[in-house]
Amino acid sequence: MDNQIVDFAYIIAAVLFIFGIKMLGSAATARKGNLMSSLGMGLAVVATLIAGGFSWTFVIVGIAVGGLIGVICAKKVQMTGMPELVALFNGFGGLASVLVGWAEFAKDPTFGENALIKSIAVVLAILIGGITFTGSIVAYLKLSGKVGGAPTVFPGQKFVNALVLLGIVVVGVLFAMNPSATLLYTLIGLSCLLGVLGVIPIGGGDMPVVISFLNSCSGLAASAAGFVIFNNVLIVAGCLVGASGLILTVIMCKAMNRTLGNVFFGGFGAAGTKQEIEGEMKAISVDDAYYVLEAAQSVVVVPGYGMAVAQAQHVTRELGEVLEENGCEVRYAIHPVAGRMPGHMNVLLAEADVPYEQLCEMDDVNPTMETVDVAIVVGANDVVNPAALEDEGCAIYGMPIINVHQARTVFALKRGQGAGFSGLVNTLFFRENTRMIYGDAKETLTNLVAQFKD
Repeated sequence: MDNQIVDFAYIIAAVLFIFGIKMLGSAATARKGNLMSSLGMGLAVVATLIAGGFSWTFVIVGIAVGGLIGVICAKKVQMTGMPELVALFNGFGGLASVLVGWAEFAKDPTFGENALIKSIAVVLAILIGGITFTGSIVAYLKLSGKVGGAPTVFPGQKFVNALVLLGIVVVGVLFAMNPSATLLYTLIGLSCLLGVLGVIPIGGGDMPVVISFLNSCSGLAASAAGFVIFNNVLIVAGCLVGASGLILTVIMCKAMNRTLGNVFFGGFGAAGTKQEIEGEMKAISVDDAYYVLEAAQSVVVVPGYGMAVAQAQHVTRELGEVLEENGCEVRYAIHPVAGRMPGHMNVLLAEADVPYEQLCEMDDVNPTMETVDVAIVVGANDVVNPAALEDEGCAIYGMPIINVHQARTVFALKRGQGAGFSGLVNTLFFRENTRMIYGDAKETLTNLVAQFKD
């Protein structure tokens, strides 16, 4: 294929990427944006393959195997497993960049023309890709519960991390000046080690930020891989993912009132609350909760990871519908870091066909919370914990929360009396205006819906 036609196809693909990412910013257009981005990537892949220089047998086999794995994941993985699946996707993106750098060295250890540029690009692809791969694997293990969500810290940890980073810089410079297999493998090993060491001290409560940051890193690694093989569309696509992921990371940090450095070096979740908790948790039956909701004129639903675990998003929407039929105003308050990944709650509620106009951001719903008759907290914990506002010794102190404690009545749907993913006790549950409804959230909400329909 003529190079000009390939370049034109790449430009069209890049435009589709840009508009697709733009459309992902709204729940109403996200599906079209995802389709548009996929179309752009498909066009880029086809143009690259037709340009020549590839073994079609390996390409077809790779597409078939990868497509099969993708279909199985899409069919088998539940919404509760989506955060760890995203973590794995980020990790494999980083691994792909490492393999590109490795393959380029294996093809020509001297890198031929533009040797310095290629060797530097290989160093960056392996460095960022290796950190992304192993860091994402650790994030996956934490999110899936295969390892504890609490920070893993040890004496001299920051010194060890700094030493490993220094080793990477030294090895990277030496490799750029005089590439060798020994330096390459050392660089791969140190980069993967830094990924592990960088993520293990991060607590479970910061996982949404980590996922977002690793997503950005996977994009940057892909961009570096694009420089390795001099592929323009890969450079553009990687930069778009890297930039959008970094912007999202900053937004997530702002929502937690924390800096990125504090997330990675602060050991969030290691500290508990120093505030003495007064009162006790007071339970309420589903029947009594129904009578309160039946008289309510304004209800705000605050979803959290517990809703995902219970697969309760559909019945949550059903409850909202019957409340509206009863003359009640219903809104869904979404905290930016609710769940285990960015946009987790938005994805769940969109899947359940909750009207987009009923989804409210934290800053929009908080000023009206004092006028709300009932706030229903479905499996949320840290994002509604008043300790973030009141307890200076709390690990999440200063983090903006949804002020459900200001509502006239709060119903907290929870399986038991345990702490949230960050390990912090929620002082909301001990408030005078809070009533606990214990049990499976889906079953509880189903019973409430049944009460309205009887």
